[in-house]
Amino acid sequence: MKNMLFLRLLFIVLLFAANAVKAQQKQYDFVVAKDGSGNFKTVQEAINAVPALRKQTTTVFIKNGIYKEKLTLPTNKTMVKFIGENVGKTIITYDDYHQKKNQFGEEIGTSGSAGFFIYGNDFSAENITFQNTAGPIGQAVAVWTSGDRMIFKNCRFLGFQDTLYTFGYGSRQYYKNCYIEGTVDFIFGSSTAVFEDCELFCKKNGFVTAASTPDSTKYGYVFLHCKITGDAPEGSFYLGRPWRPYAKVAYLNCDLGKQINLKGWNNWGNANNEKTAQYAEYKSTGPGANAAERVNWAKQLTDEEAKQYTLQNIFRGWKPD
Repeated sequence: MKNMLFLRLLFIVLLFAANAVKAQQKQYDFVVAKDGSGNFKTVQEAINAVPALRKQTTTVFIKNGIYKEKLTLPTNKTMVKFIGENVGKTIITYDDYHQKKNQFGEEIGTSGSAGFFIYGNDFSAENITFQNTAGPIGQAVAVWTSGDRMIFKNCRFLGFQDTLYTFGYGSRQYYKNCYIEGTVDFIFGSSTAVFEDCELFCKKNGFVTAASTPDSTKYGYVFLHCKITGDAPEGSFYLGRPWRPYAKVAYLNCDLGKQINLKGWNNWGNANNEKTAQYAEYKSTGPGANAAERVNWAKQLTDEEAKQYTLQNIFRGWKPD
């Protein structure tokens, strides 16, 4: 009798579990799970299964696990949305770096070091950690972003030098409630990107940004209500240096930790950059904020100027959801 009761209870539990999996798979288009409980065991398999140029959002739920994969989302895979089960436990990682050699004995370079290449437009991600584990070995990109209208919410970007490469010329990217860490130039590239309510964690010493904003683009990097923290020594970091002459970076209502050098900005050893780079702050607070100590070629925005930094203006009419 007891055995029959046990078998019935076991059947009910298994039936409930099977129904839960089915319900989850109906909620999302694809489920990725390393243990085989989803549609795919790898993230790249899910990407490959997305129909080309689909006009509806394809949702990919990624269960907790460490997915060591070098990923590519091609240009014909548009409107793809990744949703992680838990930001601290859903980890996409790789360990390439600039000096690493390919099969021909050539260095793969900074771009080649990326763990995730995102070409497709309208990509979004939530609750995922993107990581490059190569360590302090030079340029080692976690994510390389080229597509337009990209959104990252509650994501982590972990690495050292060149963690996040916003590559796309004219690309618009929005980062909300994200954590980004690194050393030298750990946010860099030519895209227009807004970082709102993010934490920027400074490791060792270096530069938070290395923008290469085109001269024809009005906005480069804009940080809204962000917080700079870290374990780097006091005064060992600059808010930015210009990778290209017309770099544009602005921090508005940000809390700057002691890691920020009071001069604020660096000209990358070229005084001519001071004539073209557009670096600005508005109502910075914290031990790293001191308008009187800033370099004389950076700007403190007026109230009227700060009002122009809306998502509508920055993103040229696109407003991320």
